[in-house]
Amino acid sequence: MRLAVSVALLVLFVGFVALGVWQVQRLAWKTALIAQVDARVHAAPTPAPGPDQWPVVTRQDDQYRRVVLRGTYLHDKETLVQAVTDAGAGFWVMTPLVDARGFTVLVNRGFVPPGRKTPETREDGQTAGPQTVVGLVRITEPKGGFLRANDPQHDRWRSRDVAAIAARRGLGDVAPYFVDADATPNPGGWPLGGLTVIRFPNSHLIYALTWFGMALLTLVGLALFRREWRRPADRGET
Repeated sequence: MRLAVSVALLVLFVGFVALGVWQVQRLAWKTALIAQVDARVHAAPTPAPGPDQWPVVTRQDDQYRRVVLRGTYLHDKETLVQAVTDAGAGFWVMTPLVDARGFTVLVNRGFVPPGRKTPETREDGQTAGPQTVVGLVRITEPKGGFLRANDPQHDRWRSRDVAAIAARRGLGDVAPYFVDADATPNPGGWPLGGLTVIRFPNSHLIYALTWFGMALLTLVGLALFRREWRRPADRGET
């Protein structure tokens, strides 16, 4: 019995240490990721990936990359996606842009409140002719939001699902990513761009300290158990 308890405590100690080490490794990974994304966000914009690059566009390598597009908006094919932002609840305005290089990219031009939902309420912002857009690459958000699926048939969108939106609008071949436009003001003030939220929860240090603390407590428990185990024998020897 005593041996079994000792072995169990040792197993717990080793397990807690392993979990702590794993969290330290995760902390290093998360810190590197945050630094990498920060560098992307503040880098000089590069041309948005074209069709020859689409097969290798990934969340790990391209999310939040700062890019530039030059082309013409298809305002008659815009899509509104439900949004909750620092500016309140409303919609993202997702508008196809035909790049001068010959392909189409969905651009999240920014946020509009419910009162600006229809294009007629923000006519100045329906810019015509060639446009230059600087923004951040975002990876498609398929299927829908938390517990709420997209409903393409009724044109109700909870997430920015590039393929589904492109199919609903008859856009054909579209980039597998979308671009969040930066805070450059649109005529008339709407849509309101530059509201991309970049947040990476990083609690790995707390988790690591917790697991190492549990390991230490287990070690203390083992020492106390062994001391109590020996006491009857010590009393018998005196």
